[in-house]
Amino acid sequence: MLPGAIPYPPPVDNGYWGPTTSTIDWCEENYVVSKYVAEIMNTTTNAVFMIMALYTILNVYREKHHPTIIFAAIGFFIVGFGSWMFHMTLWYEFQLLDELPMIYATCVPLYIVFSNKKSNHYKTLLGVGIAAGALLLTAIYLHNKNPTFHQAAYGILNFIVIGKSVALTKAYISDQKTKNLFWRLLGLGLFSFLFGYFLWNMDIHLCNQWIKIRREVGLPYGLVIEGHAWWHIFTGLGVYIYIVYLCYLQVFLAKRQHLYHFLWWCGFFPHVDLLPEAKSLWNKLGRAPTETEMAEVTSLNGVKRVSSIHAKSSSVNHHN
Repeated sequence: MLPGAIPYPPPVDNGYWGPTTSTIDWCEENYVVSKYVAEIMNTTTNAVFMIMALYTILNVYREKHHPTIIFAAIGFFIVGFGSWMFHMTLWYEFQLLDELPMIYATCVPLYIVFSNKKSNHYKTLLGVGIAAGALLLTAIYLHNKNPTFHQAAYGILNFIVIGKSVALTKAYISDQKTKNLFWRLLGLGLFSFLFGYFLWNMDIHLCNQWIKIRREVGLPYGLVIEGHAWWHIFTGLGVYIYIVYLCYLQVFLAKRQHLYHFLWWCGFFPHVDLLPEAKSLWNKLGRAPTETEMAEVTSLNGVKRVSSIHAKSSSVNHHN
């Protein structure tokens, strides 16, 4: 064992939450850290989903993004909460609270990307159709209880959403520099998601080897070698990046790119914010400023800055 490590206790079949009723039990050994939490790392890493979802909701409200993004973020939060409860208890009821919201949350961006520039009648039919499809997937999954079916349905939905997002980007983003930024965002999100998926599969197919390694290094070191926990972290980051991608795409679809700027926090954490003068003018007008109004404000601010520079220069010359 590594220095300062303590041995892993034997796994427990029935902890505080009683026997396992879920159709899946992951590679993390049960109740080895706490009798109150079946899978400690698979549970706590869901905080990534919930924190990023709350941040997204706050950012949509603060930066006046399209309100449909809030529904995607709420779905994102419910997935994290459901997954937390599932891994904590290993109850089938909470397994469904984890898995089914993954489908429902993905239906929101599905609606967003396919409702662009459509009539209200079309949007209504689209919403009803997506809801009916989600209910059908739910009924089938509740009947067959096959996790592979759920995973396949989730994968297909994501493939459709990303494919349509790419098509919209090609159609509506003409500036190559901006388009490259969209591709970078999409690539980063996909890499994060697929890398997490790779770690998840390593966890599934090499489970006995990972358990052996974790027991050899001891606690707490073994806690960082939980592949499914890393899946939560990288998937959470990937989903957040896609939501930012969708936010920025909607800015262009609504022809509001003159109001926003794209930022990287610490070089890898993206967000799309209103320009300070745009936020001030929006709050003053009670609506989104037009491009002409923004140009007038920018021009006025430019004159003020030049006047300020001249005033400072004159003051310096006077003192000299």
